Amino acid sequence: MNEIEELNLLFDKKPAEDILRYFLSKYGKKIALASSLSIEDQVLTDMILKIDVNVKIFTLDTGRLPYETYKLIDETNNFYDSKIDVLFPNSNLVEGMIKEKGMNLFYNSIEDRKLCCYNRKVEPLKRALKDLDAWICGLRKEQSITRESINVVEPDKNNNILKINPIINWTESEVWDYIRKNNVPYNNLYHKNYKSIGCAPCTREIKEGEDSRSGRWWWENPETKECGLHIKQ
Repeated sequence: MNEIEELNLLFDKKPAEDILRYFLSKYGKKIALASSLSIEDQVLTDMILKIDVNVKIFTLDTGRLPYETYKLIDETNNFYDSKIDVLFPNSNLVEGMIKEKGMNLFYNSIEDRKLCCYNRKVEPLKRALKDLDAWICGLRKEQSITRESINVVEPDKNNNILKINPIINWTESEVWDYIRKNNVPYNNLYHKNYKSIGCAPCTREIKEGEDSRSGRWWWENPETKECGLHIKQ
């Protein structure tokens, strides 16, 4: 049994706060939360800042986010008296991509959509993780078929560091229960039946009977609905 298997055996049924305390203590300034401002990441933000107000939290501004997401960044900073680091894409990459393929290339093909995701999200993430040994994110198994096999502790093969998923086994109901109990700020788009919120042109509300990821890249098959941040493409 390797170290990651041992860690997963140890933490599989542990409370998220216990998982966070362990890894925040172990990695110190070499660990950060990558927040998309989702309800899951807002829960983790609340937990982390109650443990250590000096932990780095960052988000990726793709340049195409909904107004409500930008508003939530300020609301979160004000609520916790903190500062989320906002990272931006490489302007040369984005400008070249748009010049060659147009503003809304992501509708053209899966390949073009993944190119846009890479330039706006994956490349900035790689820069953010360059000097870290581990990062925390709010993945949950319940979210989609592409995430059903993910564990609490995962090797991030994209960035050659460790990825920690403290609420991987939580249900959506558990996330909302925590938010209401702790008055955690969240995106107002959830009141409009949005379940998974990314870039504005690639996100819509879900319809009755659809799963929580159906509003992301709805023109694609479920098996391709990842941007490359969590699944190697």
